[in-house]
Parts: sequence; C-alpha cells; structure tokens
Amino acid sequence: MLPLRIVSVKFVIRLQMENPKVKTLDKVVVRFSGDSGDGMQLAGNIFTNVSAGLGNSVSTFPDYPAEIRAPQGSLSGVSGFQVSVGSGVHTPGDACDVLIAMNPAALKQNVKFLKQGGVIIVDIDSFKKEALEKALFSTDDPYKELNISAQIVEVPVTSMTKAALADSGMDNKSILKCRNIFALGLVCWLFDRPLEAALRMLKNKFAKKPAIYEANAKVIQAGYDYGHNIHASVSTYRIESDEARPGTYTDLNGNTATAWGLIMASEKSRRPLFLGSYPITPATDILHELAKRKDLGVKACQMEDEIAGVCSAIGASFAGNLAVTSTSGPGLALKSEGIGLAVIAELPLVIIDVQRGGPSTGLPTKTEQTDLLQALYGRNGESPICVVAPATPTDCFTMAFEAARIAIEHMTPVILLSDAFIGNGSSAWRIPDADEYPEIHPRFVPENLRDSWTPYLRDDETLSRYWAIPGTPGLAHRIGGLEKDANTGAISTDPVNHEKMVLLRREKVARIANDIPALEVAGNPDADTLIIGWGGTYGHLTTATAELNAAGTPVAFAHFRYINPLPANTADIIGRYRRVIVAELNCGQFADFLQARFPNVEIHRINKIQGQPFLVSEIVNGVNNIINK
Repeated sequence: MLPLRIVSVKFVIRLQMENPKVKTLDKVVVRFSGDSGDGMQLAGNIFTNVSAGLGNSVSTFPDYPAEIRAPQGSLSGVSGFQVSVGSGVHTPGDACDVLIAMNPAALKQNVKFLKQGGVIIVDIDSFKKEALEKALFSTDDPYKELNISAQIVEVPVTSMTKAALADSGMDNKSILKCRNIFALGLVCWLFDRPLEAALRMLKNKFAKKPAIYEANAKVIQAGYDYGHNIHASVSTYRIESDEARPGTYTDLNGNTATAWGLIMASEKSRRPLFLGSYPITPATDILHELAKRKDLGVKACQMEDEIAGVCSAIGASFAGNLAVTSTSGPGLALKSEGIGLAVIAELPLVIIDVQRGGPSTGLPTKTEQTDLLQALYGRNGESPICVVAPATPTDCFTMAFEAARIAIEHMTPVILLSDAFIGNGSSAWRIPDADEYPEIHPRFVPENLRDSWTPYLRDDETLSRYWAIPGTPGLAHRIGGLEKDANTGAISTDPVNHEKMVLLRREKVARIANDIPALEVAGNPDADTLIIGWGGTYGHLTTATAELNAAGTPVAFAHFRYINPLPANTADIIGRYRRVIVAELNCGQFADFLQARFPNVEIHRINKIQGQPFLVSEIVNGVNNIINK
C-alpha cells in the first residue's frame, strides 16, 4: 500500500463568467519569487496541488539558490518556483504570465522570465530605499530602470498580513513568515482556485501547530478577499483542463515518486526494501521519504558516508532485500568500487543518481545530465551495468519500479539516472491501481536444482545466476570481489575462466533488451529528421516537436528511458532518418554513445550546460539551425 496525500480530481472549474475581464487560456505560467526564507516553494507547491486536484496538467520548476542562506534581500538569495497549469502541459514554460515578486531583488532576478504584457504582483511594502540599494538598483524607480512593459499590481502584502494577524498574539517575525500565504491567497483568487483544498494542505502541514495553521488560514483568506477588492482593475483567468482519465490525482515530485515506486516494487516482489544512503543535494528527499515508511516495512539507514551507503545496500541485497542506495554525481563516483563489487557478485542493487551540475561540488542545486558516461563506464575492469532514466517527475515512479524489477529478475545492479529538474519538479499524477504493475519474480534457486546448485549456475534464457538467500538449508555459499569459477563458484585466477565470466556478465546485461519495451516514435510519421532525447528533457522536447510540426517543419521524436541496453529496435528506427539530432543537458554524452554504436549515422547535437533545463525555444531554434545549414 502506497503512502499518499491525495485530492480527488474534478473537471469543472468554478468561474465568474459575468466578469468581462476573464481571460481564457489553455495554460498559464506563474512564477513565485522572493528570498530563500520567504516560503516561495511552499506557496508554489500548494498552488500546484490545488490545480492538479482541479484536473489541470501541471509542471513545476523549483529554482533554489546555491547558497544555504544568502543575505536577506540580496540578488544571490532569490528563490523561485515556476509552475505551468492547464491543458497539454509538458514543461514549466519558457516564460511566465504572472510574476509574484516579494522584494526588489526577486523582481530584478526574475523579470527576464516574464512574457511581454504579463502581470507583475509586487509586495510594495518591501520596495524601500534600503531594499532597492541592496538589490543594486541605482534609482528609486525599479520599473523604469528595468524597462518593464507589463501590468504592475502593487500590493501591500506585508502590511495587509500584519493587519490580518494584529490580534493573533504572534511576534513580528512569525507574522512576516505568513506573507507568502497572503500572496498565495491573492493568486488563488486570480486563477479561481478554491481555498478549501489549500486550507486542507495547510492544516496537514501544521497539524502539530494549530495556532500557526489558524494564522495562515486567516491570511490566505485575507489575500483572496483582497483580490475581490481590486477586481475592477485586474483581469482574472479561466484555465482549461485536459480530459483526464477518471481517478484520484495528486501533485507529485520526482524524488517522492521514486521513493513510492520502490515501495511498490517491494510489494510486488515480496522483498523487504532497504535503503543505505548518505545525504546529498538533490537526492536527499528520497532518504527522507523512505525514512517515514517504517509502517510499510522499509528500512532506511543514513550511513556515515557514500561508500558505507552502497556497501550496506550490497550486504542487504546478499541477505535477500530489495536493496537501494541514492546519491548525486560526486557520490556516484565514491560508490564506483562498491558498484563493481555488486557487478562481479551479480547481486540485485538499485543505484539512484539524481544528477546535478558538476564537476566536483559544482552546482548542487542546479540540473544537468552530465553523469551518463560515469554511469555507463565509471568503474574499473569490464563492468557492464544496466542504466535507465525517468522522463518526467511522475515517470520516476514507473522507472524506479522498473529499475527494481530488472535488478531482481536479472540479478544485476541498475543505475536510475534522474536529475534535479524532475527530482524537485512535480506534475499531476493519477494514483494507479495495484494491478496496473506486474508481479516481480525474484530468481530464487528452483527446487529441482537444489542438489546440483552452485553460486554461478545460470538461467539459460537470461544468463542470470540464482539468488540464494543466506540461511536457506543446503544453499550455503560464498561470493565476493575475487573472480569465481563459472562451474564451482570457487575463487579462480584461470585466464580462460575469467574471460568466460566477463563475457557472460556482458551478455547477461545485453539480454535485458529482450525484457524492455520497444522504442516508440512520436511526431510527424513522414519526417526525415528525428529528434532524440533521454531522461528529464522529455517535456521540453515533446513541446518543441509539436511547435516545429505546427510551424511546417516536419520532425519525429524518440525518447530513451532505457539506455543500456538500448531497446532492441533502436538501430532500425535510427536508420530510417536522413537527419538525427540529439538534444541533452551536457556536451553530447548520449550523442557520443549512439555515434559509437551506429558509426554510419551522422548525429547532430543540441547541448546546454548552464545548470538550467532547456527552453523550448532553444530546441526549436537549434533544430531549425541544423536543418537550414
């Protein structure tokens, strides 16, 4: 049973249709921005979840500063949360329709993300001389200085929050922490979001602090009411919804989805779930989420370092657990020797890498796809490994499940390459029925082979060795990092045996291609140009493909969630196209991988290494530039 905080889907949005200033949009993009302590992530998450509960598609992009807590009001301390809600949403949007700026620094850092003619809501109480100077404005007119062409709504957020809580008995510092909820109430009014769902979320969050909940409930209502009071001067928005499959929906981020997918895999394999991990941005939330699930039998251990994390997981796997370790790029490097041990011992192990900008400490809070070659080759010796990658925040659930299934059924380590964009980002997720996911069948030693079993006896079809759980009568055995004899399982330095074992391990991973879905192609079926992506770039590439085809540039699109081995039909699909373009957030690692596999195909590249996800416009422009050369 999955741990879920849920909201039931509705398909009718309440509207004030008599208002002539209601604008109907198929999607709308809102960006919350303020100091890192202003609660922009909380406000954005609540707005997203409320919208998902109304049947909207949602896609989010939390944009954290790298500093733990930069000086208040400074440019380096600005935190942002962008969300797109509506119909046919696949990305958080290249630019926002509405920007909420809680101080001058937030306005200065985020105005570049505003669409021409958009709306800016500012907390005018924060636009004092000292704050303007701290944000490096040279005049007392920030709008003119930034050459802003937008509808500017100056709202006294701070003073209105103080007024709403004047009789609360709270101190000034605590009152100011509620400013984000006043802004949320105003935004809920602007987009006709019902407060009931937002209030439920606030009540859950502050369940142990009822006074804090009551204060926020009062403030969100004050923000909503303030919107009514300025109704005559500000447009409101009607947002279209997709025709969604009936069910119960929630807003789910990628790291939580990963944790829940592993729990589902534990249920379906009937193997207890063990996580051995060490905190690292942006993967730590997986550890946090699984640490809550003792009620489901999950064992989540925070180890003393990355090496201990992977080694504890290997021990748990030997003992019969669904074993997982989570990390980001620097931690994956530290785990490499342990992963090699799991390869030679042929134990099931899931390694989750939520990628971030590097090298070294790099950009801890920013996203990139720069660990692919490390995942494929970053171990000593011939050390083949299965690599998969989720495409969206909610796909993290499915691909975490798949990583566990492949690891258990093929007795191999599997690396799940997520990234900060989809790990921290979220989208609307329909809670699945348990029977929508298959049973996972651990490859235990068959009863009829127990008398002749040796540790590296293999299944003929998959070449996977059998899993012998310690303590099982008659199955005492020893495995480890030294090469073993293929027949007896005893330590062996025989050169011919070593070559045989290397090739067997390699072929075992290659045969996983028989157990994964075929690669699918979307877009224009008559196109001679194929766009290729992998991992968390899916939403941007899907949208760019649609825009290119709508503009008269025929393109097809193939997205890889299984990277090693590649889907069995990969060569056939790539060979159909005159022009192949790989877009990825690195210097061309997947393009290099494909070029090596298919040397007769010329592969073009679109790359970005800025710690930020693609903009759809960047992909569209890149494809057009390649086609028009």
